Parts: sequence; C-alpha cells; structure tokens
Amino acid sequence: MTEASVREFKMPDVGEGLTEAEILKWYVQPGDTVTDGQVVCEVETAKAAVELPIPYDGVVRDLHFPEGTTVDVGTAIIAVDVGGGSAAPAAEQPAAGQPAAAAPAEEPKAAGSGRQPVLVGYGVATSSTRRRPRKGPEVPVQQASTAIQTELNGHAPAAPAAPPAAAPAAPADTERPLAKPPVRKLAKDLGVDLTTVIPTGPDGIITREDVHAAVAAAVPAATEPQVAPVPAAVQAPASYDTTRETRIPVKGVRKATAAAMVGSAFTAPHVTEFVTVDVTRTMKLVEELKADKEFTGLRVNPLLLIAKALLVAIRRNPDVNASWDEAAQEIVVKHYVNLGIAAATPRGLIVPNIKDAHAKTLPQLAESLGELVATARDGKTSPAAMQGGTVTITNVGVFGVDTGTPILNPGESAILAVGAIKPQPWVHKGKVKPRQVTTLALSFDHRLVDGELGSKVLADVAAILEQPKRLITWA
Repeated sequence: MTEASVREFKMPDVGEGLTEAEILKWYVQPGDTVTDGQVVCEVETAKAAVELPIPYDGVVRDLHFPEGTTVDVGTAIIAVDVGGGSAAPAAEQPAAGQPAAAAPAEEPKAAGSGRQPVLVGYGVATSSTRRRPRKGPEVPVQQASTAIQTELNGHAPAAPAAPPAAAPAAPADTERPLAKPPVRKLAKDLGVDLTTVIPTGPDGIITREDVHAAVAAAVPAATEPQVAPVPAAVQAPASYDTTRETRIPVKGVRKATAAAMVGSAFTAPHVTEFVTVDVTRTMKLVEELKADKEFTGLRVNPLLLIAKALLVAIRRNPDVNASWDEAAQEIVVKHYVNLGIAAATPRGLIVPNIKDAHAKTLPQLAESLGELVATARDGKTSPAAMQGGTVTITNVGVFGVDTGTPILNPGESAILAVGAIKPQPWVHKGKVKPRQVTTLALSFDHRLVDGELGSKVLADVAAILEQPKRLITWA
C-alpha cells in the first residue's frame, strides 16, 4: 500500500449552505472493504439526519473522528486505500477520541491560500482540522472560537499565547468581509454591519460568535445589571450533588431551531389573534371520510380538514402567503403554498412542508400528510423537505393544550396554532349543548400582514371548520 493510493472522503454539504455535521454512527471500521455507493456513516446536520455513501471502492484505512464529533464541511472524515491495500496496523491508529494524523488531501490546496476546496457546497475550508468534543466545560461566547481552535489534535496549535488585543487595520480599499452565508444572514437579521465586526475565525473569517459578540458590545456597559456577590452562607458546598442536574449539548436540529426562533422573534414583529370555534360538524365529517372508499388506506384526522381550511382561506386572502425581503425592501407574495407542519421528533422540532399543497385534492393532501408524519417520526426527513415553506400549522392540541402564541418559521408571514378539541358547553340553536370546541391562534408578521388581513384569514378558517360545506361553496 502506498500513500498515493489513499483517498480522503470529506464531509460534504448535504444541505443548502450547511457548515458542519455531527457523526452519529459509523457503519464501517478500519480494515473493512467498501464499494462505490456504500453507506459508511450517518451524520446529523442542523436540519436532518443523513446517511453518507462512499464514492469509490477500497479498504478502510482510518476513521478520522469518533462518533459524536461535530466536523466542519470540507474536512476529511475517512481514509480509504483504493489501491487494494489493507488497513493500517493497529499500532498506527490514533488513540480513541483523537483525530488521525493528516493524510494527503484528495484535492490540492488553492494556490497561495493555505486553504483547500470543499468537496460539496460553497467556499473553502481551512486545511487544519477543527473538532468539538461531545462534552466539555462551558465556554463564554466570545471565547468559543479560540477554544475550538486550541483543540487541534488534542493540544494547542503553534500560535501566540493570547489573541491580538484588536483587529488588524482594515485595508484602504472596501474589501468585502469574509463570512459564510449563514453568518451573513444572521448578521442581516440582527442588524449587524459585518464591516464593523472583529473576525476571530481562521484566515479572518467572521463567525457566528463574532456577530453575537458585536451585538453584545453595542449595549452600553452602564446598562448592564450589577450582580451582587453571593454571600458565603448561601454558596453551594464543595460536596454539592451534581447528579441533580443534567447538561444536554445544544447541537444539530435543536441548535438550528434555537437560532432560527431567536432570529424570527427579534426581527419580525409578531401579532397573535385568537378565535374559539364549534367544530362539531368538522368532527362528524372526519368520521364520514374515514369510511369513504376514496380515503381507503389514508390517515384521516381533524388536521387534514384544518389544513384544507387554511389553504382555502389563503386562496381567498392571497396576500397573507408572502415574505419580507429586507435587502430589497419588498413584500414577496407567493402564488403557491408550501404548507409546513411542525413535528416534534427525538432530535427536536422540525418543520417539513408539503410542496404545492394548494394544488392537491383532499385525498392527495391526506396522503402527503401521512408520508410527512411517518418520515419525521423515523428521523428521515431530508433537508430539502424543510426548505421553501410559505406558511405553517402547529398542532399543540395533541398535547392537551388549549392554544398558544406560536413563533413564525423564519421567512414566513403566518403560522396557525390548533388547540385541543374537546366537549364544552356551547349555545347551539338557542340552547346550551355540549359541542366539540377548539381555539385557533394565528401569529403573523405585522410588517406585511395588518390586523384586517390577519383577522380575515383566521375568521375564514374558523368559518370553514364550523360549516365544512364551505370547503365546496368557497372552492
């Protein structure tokens, strides 16, 4: 076996502009024979869990990272000998939990840059390897980038003992700051000018931590609350029972969801309206559809008719199906509906969407909903299925909750929350009777949806669920 026969498979960008992924599980070990297209590992990105196939035949020489490690896109994760050799002897393997020695890159470095092109996606990655361990002590946000860089191969790289006190002077020309697309979007959402941000990433790249640090620095020190020291009498003793707490690393889907919700909550002015509605007739229609041969083998439930009611309401009030383009200062009205359905999964909340839901018949919509729920439950939702949504439904009623004030999915203008459906006393035909009742809540972006438009959409959904025959008369 020669070094020239070793091919390095790099972490690809399996989504749209993703920068890192966590290795969940290896399906091969050093010494195993692999073939072109064989799945070698499963990784979790900020959007979904994805299986990665190897693109060539050979024998696995080394796995560069253990399970549970978060790896940057473009970083080599597995070495394969494509010349028919065997795996490296055990003595040559790195200790568990340590990255492998650098092997020749599959692609040459960009001339004069010290960086190498990534396999899939955009931009370039540094030639050095950065990894984040599964567990470790908490690090302040401003120190996060430095802490990551000092974990190369288990020890600190050759670098100054302390970071520079200030960023190097800006060049005379108006050079565009270096930052990856997700970081640029974060800065845009938070109103941060990247030209004023001090970069701490390799090669002068601005990181997410740099953007958050710039936001924190913009707050005058005088406004920061003064915290009095904790008296010795109430400080935790040295023998404090640490088993009373569990720390869960924020990464993958949960990390992406947290960032998206913070960005949405503080960039789009939310307004939420509520309506309580008698859905007794809708519940009867659900039972009738279950017995209809057109729905044989399909899952029919109240969510199906609620989704259809929202689609009809959008057709009657199309301006609600829009997004806000901050850069162009334009409202973009969508002439299609990609209907998002919020789904709780073991990896966190995800919002896959049904493409072109507006064009589907009721049986087709039922089929799409069933597939969406099953795929999400199995943890196999693809990144593409969670992109391009225009409006969302979140069914909090399945948890017994009456209603809520949902936060908009980023890039969308409205989200409908559906509460629990349960019998309540209701005035029906002049008499108080037990009826099936639920509460709906519609949150919308007040920049492009005013109170009148939001009220019309919510009222239309309620009217259809109260009298489902409107699905026909309003179609």
